[in-house]
Amino acid sequence: MKLTDAYIYDAVRTPRGKGREDGALAKLGAHELVAQLVAALKDRAGADAVDSASALLLGCVGQIGAQGGNLALVSRLHAGLPHDMTAWTLNNFCVAGLTAAGQAAALASAGESRLMLAGGVEMLSQVPFMGDKASYYTDPDLARVLRYAPVALSADLMATKTGLDRSMLDREVIASHQRAASAWAEGRNTEAVIPVRGPDGAVLLDRDECIRPGMDQTALDALPPAFAKLGAAGYDAMMLEANRGLERIEHLHSVAHCPPMADGAALALIGSKSAGDAAGLKPRARIRARMDAAGDPVDQLTAGFAAMDALLAQTGLSLRDFDRIEFMEAFAAVPALFRRDRDADPDRVNVNGGHLAMGHPMGATGAILLTTLVHELERCGGSLGLAVAHGGSGTGSAMIVERT
Repeated sequence: MKLTDAYIYDAVRTPRGKGREDGALAKLGAHELVAQLVAALKDRAGADAVDSASALLLGCVGQIGAQGGNLALVSRLHAGLPHDMTAWTLNNFCVAGLTAAGQAAALASAGESRLMLAGGVEMLSQVPFMGDKASYYTDPDLARVLRYAPVALSADLMATKTGLDRSMLDREVIASHQRAASAWAEGRNTEAVIPVRGPDGAVLLDRDECIRPGMDQTALDALPPAFAKLGAAGYDAMMLEANRGLERIEHLHSVAHCPPMADGAALALIGSKSAGDAAGLKPRARIRARMDAAGDPVDQLTAGFAAMDALLAQTGLSLRDFDRIEFMEAFAAVPALFRRDRDADPDRVNVNGGHLAMGHPMGATGAILLTTLVHELERCGGSLGLAVAHGGSGTGSAMIVERT
């Protein structure tokens, strides 16, 4: 979808904490992370501009327990935002944060006269992966009917079908950690990331917690493939049935080849040119086009590629046209396939590291990609940027932004 009047006025994110009980952010609620992002946007763009927004759109996957009750509404109340601001919580699996930003951009282009807040949040320390206990997670008969398989097994399937080997996956993991460590050491995240504070005002976390600067080949060699037993529970058979001609699935991904489960949030202030003018703001970037895509639930990690390809075809752009690309490292096979088969300048892709190093707060992931992209374009003096996200059961999203 090409967009004619959608702009990003600012975007911020939290650092990503470990998504477990001992993570630095684990004692905060998801709504508290969002409230701190709202406060940061008010400091940067002005309280009146943020309070004038017509809607708060939040991606979140685990909408139960601590993240239930319409989390966007809970966050709006906790942040002290005006009561006439509508609040929507969106679940589009791991691309939800980018979908939320895309929905705001579409509304702006359609004539919404006010600014909007859009992003995502996830606290995997409090609502674990698959914590919603959907019936098809554990009912093998229903899983076969729905062609459901755990997404990690689809990463192994992707590697098998495309001829990726373990060394290719290892390179992605090591590079992601090294790039992320360098970015923090060089202060490249200063504009995008706000420190998260506890109730007493003390800083709980001011940088991504999951990065392992010492990640190397020796560390990876010590980790065996993690998902063969899960595949043997019947999922491999179902996936092979859907891929006639494939004899077996090579299980290559270890836990280090998966993005760490994480806590985190990101939020952007989005609106039309006239909405920004009314608030006295200058845009940082224009959203030129966006696309959500759906794909095969078995080959589920291909939908992000589909969204990207459709967007490139619609706009007439090639990957070489982009100064920066934030390509979600859903599992190591996904960026490995992108780097091997797509004509993108490798020095412009995930230059500050990616999800393999910094972690995956599911509903926030797409918004984190977008936030990183906007600030990295400014840092490098580039013009065009592309964000691509992939999610379970065949969900994908992509967005093109242009620095203003």
